Amino acid sequence: MFSYATSASARIGTALALTGALALLCLAPPARAGAPGTVPAAAAPEPGDVVVSEDFASGSLPDGWRAIDGDWQVEDGRLVGAAASGTRKLTFGPHLADYRFEATARFDTVAEATRWFALGLDVPASGATPWWIATLRSGSTAANGAEFAQLTTAGSWNVTDTAAAPYAAATGRDVKVRIEVHGHRAAWFLDGRQLMRTNRLQRSADGGLALVVNGSQVSFDDVKVTALGPNGHLRPEGAPVTVVAHRGASSSAPENTMFAQEVGRRSGADFIENDVQLTKDGVPYLLHDTTVDRTTDGTGDIRTLTAAQLDTLDAGSWFSPHFAGARVPTLAAQLADLRTRGGSLLLEVKRADTREQVAAMIDVVRAEKMTDRVFVQSFEPRHLRWVHELAPELPLGLLRSTLDADPVAVAADLHLTSYNPSGAALDARPGVVAELHRAGVATMVWTIDSAAQWGKYDAYGVDGIITNRPAELAGWNQARTAPQKPAATVASPADGAVLDRAQRPVLAVTTEHADAAKVELTLDGEPREPGTVLDLGAVAAGAHTLRLTATGPGGTTVTTSTFTVKATRAGLGHLILASGGRPQTVEELLGSLARGRYEQLGKQARKAGARGELPAATAELISADAKELRAG
Repeated sequence: MFSYATSASARIGTALALTGALALLCLAPPARAGAPGTVPAAAAPEPGDVVVSEDFASGSLPDGWRAIDGDWQVEDGRLVGAAASGTRKLTFGPHLADYRFEATARFDTVAEATRWFALGLDVPASGATPWWIATLRSGSTAANGAEFAQLTTAGSWNVTDTAAAPYAAATGRDVKVRIEVHGHRAAWFLDGRQLMRTNRLQRSADGGLALVVNGSQVSFDDVKVTALGPNGHLRPEGAPVTVVAHRGASSSAPENTMFAQEVGRRSGADFIENDVQLTKDGVPYLLHDTTVDRTTDGTGDIRTLTAAQLDTLDAGSWFSPHFAGARVPTLAAQLADLRTRGGSLLLEVKRADTREQVAAMIDVVRAEKMTDRVFVQSFEPRHLRWVHELAPELPLGLLRSTLDADPVAVAADLHLTSYNPSGAALDARPGVVAELHRAGVATMVWTIDSAAQWGKYDAYGVDGIITNRPAELAGWNQARTAPQKPAATVASPADGAVLDRAQRPVLAVTTEHADAAKVELTLDGEPREPGTVLDLGAVAAGAHTLRLTATGPGGTTVTTSTFTVKATRAGLGHLILASGGRPQTVEELLGSLARGRYEQLGKQARKAGARGELPAATAELISADAKELRAG
């Protein structure tokens, strides 16, 4: 919320140099001796450590910040990067696997609306390719207004993800950008709201950070980099819940099929959730039930059927004739599709009696080179123990129909990334979400299919929702993360206030979700500046209307407030004393006021105004107030 009751205070910043840890890790020159820092010189950053914090108050480029190309200068407390054409960059900072990178940025000039700036996410200190960036165009409402992209060693762009911002960054406007990176995954935030996610970053062993400008001049301020913990499945502030498509989009397509996976992908699901079991000959297939009877035209326990037999079954006709001929997919086929066409898998180990059976599933994940996009869950703790032994890099989730007595202890024992209870189980003890978060453990709730329930579990703070209706949940997320309409209130004079001329109210307004440059206030149609004193000696007695207009990314809000100026003896005396009239005239007017001779006072004021002994406008106000007091 921003208040205009007083003039904006000067921005106070504390210039923080790069820390000792940065000096050890960065490929650029070391931080200057004695510079303040957040991380001890000999320590690697811990989660929560601020490893870079710069407001450019020093007036020059911080030590260790390396202008690779282009014009980079510190001007008026901001870092200004200019690229008349092409792409220009500046590198800084350490290599971090998990971090938050945030800055305030403003397009000063652009060659055209397609030009952009970027936060460099994995950039060698030398600026050599390949490197990864998160970009924002001046015309950010375009379909590719924001991007995750890689500049390859061949000099070509590999754009992996795009999104349209809800409003244009334009020029002359500060925007707050934030990227949360966890290994190959990242989330893109604009002014505190998530625009998109990716799971396709390719990370180097030593790439650092950068600021990049293209065909524009951009000024940056308040650049901050914070080390994060490794669990990127915890929901960042401003992010919607993770959408997990249960058995694919199983409300719209036959469950655990490639059709359901495709619908789930197109719905905007962050994960496809599927069940995995082994055939008689040890091949992992997607199937929920122990038998194929319900979801195919065959019969029998999957463990009694070979892969060749399973491949002949129709897994779609039971759902709709439209899906006739759909097959029961192998885990390998599913992962190959996700790898080539996009998507991540929440793999539920459904039945496995031995470590070797679980190993057969993990072998497929590794063979398809998908360990960075698979999350394993199970109801069986032993399955998760085996997975951790076989592939400790895979995140783990424990499914629960009822809560454990101590979910945090269970999570620690099983090396869980996420604790995944049913909705009913979580309803019994919603506070467990916060307990798990404090321990660094995420929560995914299942299986939730209505907007009312989504709202409830979102309020609990869950990180993900497993649903049969991913398209609807994704749309619900989008609606809730749309820019909020501005709120605007005239705080002073208060609506309905009755004032006299001796008072000196300040024109005070409060706004939320509005651009400071797009807040307009009028008094009876005439522009007024918020934060200034309202001179009641210059307005007529009676009712007056203040009209406040506030515009922001979410639209425009107009509100009005009415106050009344009432004639009083004290107010009239103040008006006479502050009139600037001839001293003798002022004395005569005050004498008539003191004796209550209002008719005489009105005549005196009019005559004095006509003779130039009193400002004409003030003379009219004095006369009008005297008439009102006489009538009262």
